[in-house]
Amino acid sequence: MKSNAFRYMFAGLAVAATATIPFGAARADAVWEPERPVRIVVPYGPGGSSDVIARAIGAEMAKGLGQAVVIENKGGSQGVIAMQDVARARPDGYSLVLGHVGTLAVNPAMMPNLPYDVKKDFAPITLLAKVPMIFAVSAQVPVTTFEAFIEMARKQPGQLNYGSAGNGSAGHLAFEMLKTATGIQVQHIPYKGTGAQITDLIAGRTQAASAGTPGLLPLAKAGQVHIIAVGSRKRLEVLPDVPTVAERGYPGFESSQWFGLLAPAGTPQPVIDRLNQEALKALRSASVQTRLEHDSSEMVGWGPQKFASFIDDEAVRWGKVVRQANLQSN
Repeated sequence: MKSNAFRYMFAGLAVAATATIPFGAARADAVWEPERPVRIVVPYGPGGSSDVIARAIGAEMAKGLGQAVVIENKGGSQGVIAMQDVARARPDGYSLVLGHVGTLAVNPAMMPNLPYDVKKDFAPITLLAKVPMIFAVSAQVPVTTFEAFIEMARKQPGQLNYGSAGNGSAGHLAFEMLKTATGIQVQHIPYKGTGAQITDLIAGRTQAASAGTPGLLPLAKAGQVHIIAVGSRKRLEVLPDVPTVAERGYPGFESSQWFGLLAPAGTPQPVIDRLNQEALKALRSASVQTRLEHDSSEMVGWGPQKFASFIDDEAVRWGKVVRQANLQSN
């Protein structure tokens, strides 16, 4: 009788202990299996590099997770809306954000009252890809080369405009870096995403832009813009005749954007590990490789700790650019 009583007592304690595990949390020794769709929040509107990469990766991750991966575009406020959304979400693996050089490395330098903390509010999963920045002018502008655009800008200081996907976006920083290097004065027009920016670029309401290849290459092929330079260290295979900014007299110039997945802080390690595993599998898939290679993107795929260190290093690098250009949030 006494042994039975002890068995019942221990069984009751086990049930009580299990009941204290938060709903949706994963045990340390368990493999996380999602039971409903996972969403990836993109801090910019449809049409840009962020959107293209998120959709390509999400489609492949869905196969491995056995659940749909839904892409939610939440542009505006320099990516703050999307970042806050995920920072406040339950840390259960069902809400992720596509982190970006702007939201993770630039905003902390540009926004003294940033309403999220990169280190405290997020758990890095993996760096997905790096995308070189390219510089383009509208076909409505009477120049087609880098040298001609710089000359035109110098003759009309402050009269030309360039658009970007928003304050603190990679396009914004790349063009500010170009302004610092060349000494030109060009006005910045921020948009809520690459799609809206491109519409005005095509119409000639803005004269120039910098963005990743996914947003600008199709426009160049259609004759709607002229690509005048690339921000990478070497020329791109898809644009063999387009010079780098560095080789046009500005040695050391380099500008690229990068993208990675993050979850809310406090997400259980088994969940982070599973999401990292599926993201890396997605990067190795033929469809994602074809998509990223088409856009001259460099596939990465790191562990969470290496990605976290990379974010720290990039925050230092881009913080210097923000201070040198005296950039401030609107």
